[in-house]
Amino acid sequence: HLQHLQKTSRERFTVVGMISQIGVAVAFFMCFDLCISEIYVLDDEVGLGRVFDGIGGLSGGGATSRLLVNYAEPYRRQILDYLFKPQFGASLHILKVEIGGDAQTTDGTEPSHMHYESDENYFRGYEWWLMKEAKKRNPNITLIGLPWAFPGWVGRGKNWPYDFPDITASYVVSWVVGAKQYHDLDIDYVGIWNERKFDSNYIKLLRYTLDKSGLERVRIIASDNLWEPITYSVLVDRELANAVDVIGAHYPGTTTIAEALKSQKTLWSSEDYSTFNDPVGGGCWARILNQNYVNGHMTATISWNLVASYYEDLPFGRDGLMTAEEPWSGNYVVESPIWITAHTTQFSQPGWTYLKTVGHLTHGGSYVALTDSKGNLTVVIETMTHDHSVCIRPPLPAFSVTPQNVSFKLNGSFASIRELQLWQSKFDFKTQKHVFFKKLSPIKISYGSFSLSLDVDEVYTLTTINTGQKGTYPDPPPSAPFPKVYKDDFNIANPPFSEAPDFADQTGVFEYYINLTDPGPHVFTLRQVVTQMPITWATDADQTISVIGDYNWENLTVTCDVFMESVKTGGVFIAARVDRGGQAVRGAKGVFFWVFADGSYKVTNDLVGRTVLAKGLSGTSAYSWYTLSLTVQGQYATGMVNGEQLWKNDVVLGQHNGWAAIGTNSFELAQFDNFVMEVK
Repeated sequence: HLQHLQKTSRERFTVVGMISQIGVAVAFFMCFDLCISEIYVLDDEVGLGRVFDGIGGLSGGGATSRLLVNYAEPYRRQILDYLFKPQFGASLHILKVEIGGDAQTTDGTEPSHMHYESDENYFRGYEWWLMKEAKKRNPNITLIGLPWAFPGWVGRGKNWPYDFPDITASYVVSWVVGAKQYHDLDIDYVGIWNERKFDSNYIKLLRYTLDKSGLERVRIIASDNLWEPITYSVLVDRELANAVDVIGAHYPGTTTIAEALKSQKTLWSSEDYSTFNDPVGGGCWARILNQNYVNGHMTATISWNLVASYYEDLPFGRDGLMTAEEPWSGNYVVESPIWITAHTTQFSQPGWTYLKTVGHLTHGGSYVALTDSKGNLTVVIETMTHDHSVCIRPPLPAFSVTPQNVSFKLNGSFASIRELQLWQSKFDFKTQKHVFFKKLSPIKISYGSFSLSLDVDEVYTLTTINTGQKGTYPDPPPSAPFPKVYKDDFNIANPPFSEAPDFADQTGVFEYYINLTDPGPHVFTLRQVVTQMPITWATDADQTISVIGDYNWENLTVTCDVFMESVKTGGVFIAARVDRGGQAVRGAKGVFFWVFADGSYKVTNDLVGRTVLAKGLSGTSAYSWYTLSLTVQGQYATGMVNGEQLWKNDVVLGQHNGWAAIGTNSFELAQFDNFVMEVK
């Protein structure tokens, strides 16, 4: 069998030298475990497996691409190429986006196309832009929309979107229709998700509403969360089974359940990964991309998230396929998951089919094989060890992987293949000199077989496809901290996006606004527009807040013009040293300087306003502009209104660093202008 070992294998184990110098018997004894290859058959004559639907990334759930839009060219274009351009980087097959619901859904809020029932605007946010950029690079990319949250009006006063399913279905379908009408985007799937309970009646009504709107081709993913109870319901409810096209699970741990397989539905890991994108994160991604099919028969895997383009100190920092969190510097990092993705995406396409002959390697690891049924074959092998492939969830049971020799026998229509292209990624956790997506010399097929010597923590692709490419651009600018002096007067008549650069809304939605009633200096402003608590699975604060800047900032001055629109009950704030956002925003601490429409002010150490440092009269009211200024230096803080000092040197408790922020006392209309930050 040694004659079929590749030259690279002989060099690694010096088998030939041992045989010539020591003798056949001794050599056989010393290298038995390494020299004997396990044989795996790749055969399409025994039938084919499930149809491959692709690998994708998820923008949203929430606000995970927030900073991407603020990158200057050419860096923004380069990032998009690494994600979507075929035969260049990740070459993603699927883009899943959040249908914004004005609510906190992990790392921020995304604006709804309908803040209010009578309101429709299909140009808010950045997901429309992102889908168009993806389509520009890959016209065949699959587009999916999923609402993680809903505007409050959908629930008619309840924190639940499905008591009035006709309203919710119309809301979702309007987004699909708007995508086509205003952006010429054909949405392929819509997802249905909530953490609390499953609603089969809503799914049926959504199917009916899509069909009634001429959207029969749009398919439904349900419950886009857990395998059960949707799988049980599909088995006993024929109408529901007809409505559901894909059963999607989040973080399935590469496994499914018997009922899901019995349903004969397409199975997806419709949200997965969510892991810090260092080399261990890359190992996690390599393992689950193969084993989601080997173990769970899942034909698509979608990464949360697409690109880590949000402040890193928000929850789940850097949990994307690549990192782009510094638009002010232009720096971005092409992380290992990009190239691990390429091992599959550059050499197979949706519509290809998995072979039935896939599985686990005897000494650890896994292999999958796909074909286009036109003579092409792609094999992906991974040998990730346990500790170097741990994902954030679920817990990973113990297993072992050791170096091994493997041989593959090509049968059926593959027997005539004479050569396979070879690509390798090797994680080296000892030297940290990792190699990703390296093209090696092609493998020659001898007597319908080929062999490989596999080390641990490796990924190989063997393929008849010869168009693979490791795309490159010149290095981006070096990483740099957020500017110490930052100013924004929001004076943009036709902003390309509804959000101001670098602001990350954590509760509420802050949008560019044209104030036609003000002929003075405040025609163009930033306005908080959400007036009702949205319906969300996460924990929105009772106050709205948008953060900006460097989390490590300690001493700074924040200045902003503010305008309250709620008589007597209105209130706004500027803040420094804000210590948290995302799902934890309700517990945010820092230094918050509030003024109210009833003529008062207060200074608090928390967003909810429980710990009051100072309070008094401010002379402020609704429908007038005021300039607030907050200076934090060491343990002391000082505040001014219109240049007059209201309080000075009040002790700052607890938090020593954090972001700057603006916000409102409740879900209310308010405007902000001439925002300035200066770090001491």
